[in-house]
Amino acid sequence: MEVTDLADLLRHKLNVKDLPVMAVMMPGMGVPGPMGGGRGGGGVEDVKAEKEEEKTAFDVKLEGFDAAAKIKVIKEVRAFTGLGLKEAKEMVEGAPAVVKKGATKEEAEKILAKLKEIGAKVVLE
Repeated sequence: MEVTDLADLLRHKLNVKDLPVMAVMMPGMGVPGPMGGGRGGGGVEDVKAEKEEEKTAFDVKLEGFDAAAKIKVIKEVRAFTGLGLKEAKEMVEGAPAVVKKGATKEEAEKILAKLKEIGAKVVLE
């Protein structure tokens, strides 16, 4: 009861609307892991599997460009982003800048190849 009262008081003082959901262990659930007898392996294997997941969204970042290719780079940035001439020019001149956020791998590689072809220095993040 005291914990609930304290939580309500803190929520009111800190002006927090929702509290995070806390996991509650029920009898018979057991402790996950090799020694615990519960379900799931847990541990190092799960962490490695999560790190090995392939990235699905990429950001295309313009890091620089050849001065002679500035106009071509601006045109391509406009084509990929749908920005107006002024906005595209400001983005290119303000390099390093992210040209496209959350692009698929195929789309990001296509943008990367096209910009490199015209003389821009581009990376995927």
